[in-house]
Amino acid sequence: MDAKEQKRKTTKVGTVIGKKMMKTVTVLVERQVRHPLYKKTIRRRKNFLVHDEADTCKVGDVVRIVETRPISKRKTWRVLEIVGLSSRGSEPLENGEVK
Repeated sequence: MDAKEQKRKTTKVGTVIGKKMMKTVTVLVERQVRHPLYKKTIRRRKNFLVHDEADTCKVGDVVRIVETRPISKRKTWRVLEIVGLSSRGSEPLENGEVK
């Protein structure tokens, strides 16, 4: 792929909200639109199934996704990069307490 083809592909930024499948994460993308009549800003949300080849994303990470060829029936996006890591630094100890 050259630079021209890469520019044409749609990219979005969202938060990983699920990681229950192998090499697949669920990403929530939020956007704000203005209501045509009432002029109020409305939040629109959409979930995308995204291919994560390296299986490195965790729940809470902010990722940039890019449109790609269909990988499965609902999976036509892949992770381009991890923009921000999740703020969950708490790991459970042996006795079940959180650090």
